[in-house]
Amino acid sequence: MEEDEEEVLGFLDKVLEDEDVFDNEMDLDCPFTPMDFRTFKGDIEKGLEMKKLVLSGFLASEEIYINQLEALLLPMKPLKATATTSKPVLTMEQIDTIFFMIQDIFEIHKEFYDALSPNIQQWDEKVTVGHLFQKLASQLGVYKAFVDNYKVAVETAEKCSQANSQFQKISENLKVKGPKESKDCTTNATMEALLYKPIDRVTRSTLVLHDLLKHTPKDHPDFPLLQDALRISQNFLSSINEEIDPRRIAVTTPKGEVRQLVKDGFLVEVSEGTRKLRHVFLFTDLLLCAKMKKTAVGRHQQYECKWYIPLVDLSFQTLDDSDSLPHVQTLPEHEIEEMKIKISSIKSEIQKEKKSQKGQSRNVDRLRKKMNEQESCLLLHSPTIPFRIHNKHGKSYLFLLSSDYERSEWRESIQKLQKKDLQACVLSSVELQVLTGSCFKLRTVHNIPVTTNKDDEESSGLYGFLHVIVHKATGFKESANLYCTLEVDSFGYFVSKAITRVFRDTTEPQWNEEFEIELEGSQCLRILCYEKCYDKSKLNKDDNEIVDKIMGKGQVQLDPQTVQSKNWHMDVIEMNGIKVEFSMKFTSRDLSLKRTPSKKQSGVFGVKISVVTKRERSKVPYIVRQCIEEVEKRGIDEVGIYRISGVATDIQALKAAFDANTKDILMMLSDMDINAIAGTLKLYFRELPEPLLTDRLYPAFMEGIALSDPAAKENCMMHLLRSLPDPNLITFLTLLEHLKRVAEKEPVNKMSLHNLATVFGPTLLRPSESEISKAHITLASDIWSHDVMAQVQVLLYYLQHPPISFAELKKNTLYFSTDV
Repeated sequence: MEEDEEEVLGFLDKVLEDEDVFDNEMDLDCPFTPMDFRTFKGDIEKGLEMKKLVLSGFLASEEIYINQLEALLLPMKPLKATATTSKPVLTMEQIDTIFFMIQDIFEIHKEFYDALSPNIQQWDEKVTVGHLFQKLASQLGVYKAFVDNYKVAVETAEKCSQANSQFQKISENLKVKGPKESKDCTTNATMEALLYKPIDRVTRSTLVLHDLLKHTPKDHPDFPLLQDALRISQNFLSSINEEIDPRRIAVTTPKGEVRQLVKDGFLVEVSEGTRKLRHVFLFTDLLLCAKMKKTAVGRHQQYECKWYIPLVDLSFQTLDDSDSLPHVQTLPEHEIEEMKIKISSIKSEIQKEKKSQKGQSRNVDRLRKKMNEQESCLLLHSPTIPFRIHNKHGKSYLFLLSSDYERSEWRESIQKLQKKDLQACVLSSVELQVLTGSCFKLRTVHNIPVTTNKDDEESSGLYGFLHVIVHKATGFKESANLYCTLEVDSFGYFVSKAITRVFRDTTEPQWNEEFEIELEGSQCLRILCYEKCYDKSKLNKDDNEIVDKIMGKGQVQLDPQTVQSKNWHMDVIEMNGIKVEFSMKFTSRDLSLKRTPSKKQSGVFGVKISVVTKRERSKVPYIVRQCIEEVEKRGIDEVGIYRISGVATDIQALKAAFDANTKDILMMLSDMDINAIAGTLKLYFRELPEPLLTDRLYPAFMEGIALSDPAAKENCMMHLLRSLPDPNLITFLTLLEHLKRVAEKEPVNKMSLHNLATVFGPTLLRPSESEISKAHITLASDIWSHDVMAQVQVLLYYLQHPPISFAELKKNTLYFSTDV
């Protein structure tokens, strides 16, 4: 039962997260929404069309909700009838407890449905519905009574099921009628599941009110009524919400006189299957793992030692075959993505608040607190690379890191100290207390790496494309099979973005390979040089499949002043005696996605998709079909397919071949590195003169994905697909099914639907420069980041959707969702 209660509160918390709904003048538009793009004709009509889509979707789900309440009420009368007989199934008291307020809730919603339905069927701009929502909100007292009784109702139903087999049969097999339009007459549901529906419904109605206000003009008579309904709903939710557990706080490190601090930092430890943020201190003779102690307000903060290992007893023991990593608590990837979206959105709000005349530091502080919570949570749940520490005389400990780079740094620092003449040490409780107490003063890493711990003046990073040429490496003592990987930071952790080919059996590899790397608020480029291991007997089982030996590693800060010149900037990274030469230059997003139409209309790049398909007499451009076919033939198992950059010169060669319609294209494709083919497909969509999902529909896609109600969102998103020109729609659906097939191989290629949406979302949706300039918009990096996140979410929505058929889509003139 406690789990159920937590789930209920989780739903309520989700709505209540947006505490700022009623701040100031109650500006219900989010700080950066597609409304900013509204320079098109007929804005009012467009807004009212969106409002109709929201309402029709909500009405469809309301019908299902009423049917669910009806199914719940169906056994109530016969149960009451038997309660007065000699063989009652339940007592009258039990019946009243289980079905408490259900009849009242049913009547409220039946009356609301009957009043709303004709308004949508006879829709025009004069239709008003605000009074209906206001009345619905005014009856929330009934829901308060239901919520107060909910836990007892569920417990009573469960006890009665255990005591009475007849009631158990009834409660496990309630029949719910389908909607009028549905072919399926009934579905089965449990009483426990149906008793939860009213809890869900309050949050659902509140989200719909947000959506309706977003698409109702402020001078429309509905606006103040909907605003009032939302205020009542929000206050109601606040009154039944419990305090959320305060989030954890984190800490930092020291240098003693004899025992010196060498390195410290924040690592995620797996303790009893749960992720914990720890501050780890590496001293000259021991490794200490600590957490920040909670202290009274105003008192000096302190660390609490969780464990320590003398370096003389420490080893990096690999796993035996019988051993395995413990089960680690992981968040679904869509929740990680949602955190990033929330962070970007809050950053935009902070920027808006600072520029506002009435911006108060109180609001900024509150937003910073919210962002800190999201970033801290992301920091805790994003690392996945295991780093195992073993005590020869005791336990093993497991940390999770975000990059092979960090793991290598920690391992090298410890191994360097272990080469010295170390003495075994056992600390008394007093000595341990003194050492742990010194950590706070002596630490070198003071704050966890979240935005709120940085000065406002600090760079928010680069957004756009970094072009990197990896030239050569020198300084190897023995011949080896060598390659480099390139990583950049994004949201506080590093992601591998490119990999050079392996140069076999050499001490002086000469790659001269160019890569184009997408940056999302990035501040740092890392280069790691590896020796390729072909001997499978030497695989390191503890290395999360990275089995090759790191020969050297280094990083450079992406200084906007240096990088943003139009010329190539040459640099050298020195790593363990090895030197890697490379060049780089940066292209901002504005320049990289200019979508300039091609002057050569006989080609395919930069030419309208309708022109290409008409010329080819095809439904999907030849370039798209061929690249997809080749990736599915030999790239679907490739780690990081579509994320790892192909060599730029190879991509340009393929582009030229497709533009010239060269006869040996198929031969070129079969010989070409698969990452270059994947890169060519991405480039084709990026260089279309307008995005595949069109400039015209871009604002509507942004508005549709922001809808909170699932039925309204479904209604809108399918309606938008139907509005695309046929060549665009068929090509999009073809690409969609291909990306789903790629994601099916995620265990092998490490590319989830979320990863693919991140790669392709902006490419398929980002408007052309002319459309943005028409709207007179200059995007700040944080706002731009938020916009990119919304583009990713649009593609992700369709990727997660059941298969979409072109014929079915075109057949349905108005789409109603039956999914609640």
